[in-house]
Amino acid sequence: MRETLAALAAGEIGIEEAESRLAGYATTDAGRFDAARERRRGIPEAILAEGKTPAEVAALATTALDTTGRALVTRADEATAAAVASAVGDAGADATVDRDDRVGTVVVHADGFEPPSLDAAVAVVAAGTADAPVAGEAAVVASEVGATVDRVDDVGVANLDRILDQVDRIREADVVVVAAGREGALPTVVAGLVDAPVIALPVSTGYGVGGEGVAALEGALQSCSVLTTVNVDAGFVAGAQAGLIARAVDAARAE
Repeated sequence: MRETLAALAAGEIGIEEAESRLAGYATTDAGRFDAARERRRGIPEAILAEGKTPAEVAALATTALDTTGRALVTRADEATAAAVASAVGDAGADATVDRDDRVGTVVVHADGFEPPSLDAAVAVVAAGTADAPVAGEAAVVASEVGATVDRVDDVGVANLDRILDQVDRIREADVVVVAAGREGALPTVVAGLVDAPVIALPVSTGYGVGGEGVAALEGALQSCSVLTTVNVDAGFVAGAQAGLIARAVDAARAE
């Protein structure tokens, strides 16, 4: 508390950041932003755009920027992403705004913000092009945690040669996220080929019996290879979990 008050008195931080440090969160008309999430949990707080209006997301994003130096928005449509960019500009913040409309993420970094950097790598593997948006969300989150991210796309099991010629590259990673829809066989295949932890990310690509990610989820849960499974389309969770493993690897290497 004393350090926070001293920083406020010296003009090193603003009122919003001081309040969030003392309370553990910042209160806005759109909700309470967990500004202490990264210090407490090791992963940045994300703003889920689904179910919120563009104005609410924009308000939370500017609060995140004021209190933590960055904002991470997921599941944002074009209107919401545009609202966030506009709000950041209107606030006069000298910040970079990185939008990925296909993935649905918006990442904002304040001028001078130093993102974490870990001595650990995460491979994010996508079975097909249709699985890329969910894989992309996982990649963005792992990168924001500080891991080096390597994207390996379109290596589904319809042709095993596509994954086999990327195995050496994937084996260089400390943790692997594998996104796959349809029958979801790819995570099991990858987990049988590498010695790193594998996180299966079922994707809601598919149709008919077992569609909407059900078959992919159940296949991952029944995998005969050792892996961990997150929920359908849970790119944020997979990326965050991979990031936490990367943090542990980084800490071990620093010892």
